[in-house]
Amino acid sequence: MRGPGPAAPGPEQEVLRNYSETETEGEIFNSLVQYFGDNLGQKAMPLVEETSLLEDSAVTLPVVIIGNGPSGICLSYMLSGYRPYLSSEAIHPNTILHSKLEEARHLSIVDQDLEYLSEGLEGRSSNPVAVLFDTLLHPDADFGYDYPSVLHWKLEQHHYIPHLVLGKGPPGGAWHNMEGSMLTISFGNWMELPGLKFKDWVTSKRRNLKGDRVMPEEIARYYKHYVKVMGLQQNFRENTYITSVSRLYRDQDDNDNQDKAISRKHLQIEKSKLIKRNWEIRGYQRIADGSHVPFCLFAENVALATGTLDSPAHLEIEGENFPFVFHSMPEFGAAVNKGKLRGKVDPVLIVGSGLTAADAVLCAYNNNIPVIHVFRRRVTDPSLIFKQLPKKLYPEYHKVYHMMCTQSYSADSTLLSDYTSFPEHHVLSFKSDMRCILQSVSGLKKIFKLSAAVVLIGSHPNLSFLKEQGCYLGHNSSQPVTCKSNPVEIDVYTYECVKEANLFALGPLVGDNFVRFLKGGALGVTRCLAVRQKKKQHLFVERGGGDGIA
Repeated sequence: MRGPGPAAPGPEQEVLRNYSETETEGEIFNSLVQYFGDNLGQKAMPLVEETSLLEDSAVTLPVVIIGNGPSGICLSYMLSGYRPYLSSEAIHPNTILHSKLEEARHLSIVDQDLEYLSEGLEGRSSNPVAVLFDTLLHPDADFGYDYPSVLHWKLEQHHYIPHLVLGKGPPGGAWHNMEGSMLTISFGNWMELPGLKFKDWVTSKRRNLKGDRVMPEEIARYYKHYVKVMGLQQNFRENTYITSVSRLYRDQDDNDNQDKAISRKHLQIEKSKLIKRNWEIRGYQRIADGSHVPFCLFAENVALATGTLDSPAHLEIEGENFPFVFHSMPEFGAAVNKGKLRGKVDPVLIVGSGLTAADAVLCAYNNNIPVIHVFRRRVTDPSLIFKQLPKKLYPEYHKVYHMMCTQSYSADSTLLSDYTSFPEHHVLSFKSDMRCILQSVSGLKKIFKLSAAVVLIGSHPNLSFLKEQGCYLGHNSSQPVTCKSNPVEIDVYTYECVKEANLFALGPLVGDNFVRFLKGGALGVTRCLAVRQKKKQHLFVERGGGDGIA
């Protein structure tokens, strides 16, 4: 099979088959893992049957990335050998940063000290490498400037690190499932990935870019095209669902004391056992006829790039599972588009004060569906997202915020015909007769008849394939991982999980919700793996040979 595009690791290569039952089954999987040729020094690992002995598959992939959204795509791009350098004529507006960049102009950013470069920088991410990479790609963007990137990219194939990117759908992840009627919160150029300007892509497709903000389906198409034009397809596998990611050769006492000290000699012995197979990844691939075909992979490193949109957050109250209660914008949008709520006298209850809840308000309002809007915060709360958005750029959201402030419910009034807000309220319960009970901060209760309810209070990542549902990776291991309140705890320069070696996390899992910041995670992971690869190669040369993957 020929690896398409410039990032292909070698010439036409044979594909290893590990299935013997039917030709169809073999055809399904002979594309899942290819040989990686000279980059590995030996054959790459094929998928193995669920019934096969694990020992039958001796070769381990250096990296498996779980999630094929922008985080996974950007990481694949950099692992494929693309390297960012300071452009010859570029001058960064931050003079201190520019002087640091000049000190090692001949080196790619991947080969430089990220902690040194990011020192003193400030931005809208808590991860310093994310802020660093963003300011290199979009200098002074938060001050309203549209300066060009100070970086240019080179493909250096000798830096290629073999990897697979596993995703449930096409490249682009959750962007393919977002409601199509809403504009993105970010500018189009903030959504772009390295090496392909979004505006250039739009022009090439002969589409008119009417404004700086774009529809989610445009972004989804851009990400899918990006993988193709950058020659990354060979690394991507669609329709794959992960059921288990587990450690191999875990020390018996590891669960009892993960931070135990290990002597230098003992550590060397342990490394010889662990380095080949750190992780076992099991799952299935859904094929054309809808059936599921299981697979098993081994990897030295796993990168979690799943995003956080898998599991909508619930209120955890009585009646929340009734069929008239929705928990996602696509669900609600589909009900509206099918006319299920048309002509209803009773209002729709919308719970939440974020942008997704605002999207639901706009959807209902524009379809002449009356709205009851419930949220816990005061309308003057400075942390409300609306206060961070310029009115000229986001007029529709400020329209919602204006209604939140001016059309609120009072004890001596009735519901307004189109929209009524209930600040500092929460839902106590839903009833089978489609009624809900609301309670104010002072304890007063109100009952309303509804046509539907939409609970949009955030979402959680689905990390069910990890032990303890992945909770142990968060800053607070007793709570589920969430983007805002309990992200995965990482080394902020390598993005390696603090509580699990050789496991990395990036994107929303570590608090970077915006595409412009999640690209820093790809830089941090690539830098870490490149440094480790050099150390392995150095040891390999010192020892005068080896037995496969170092």
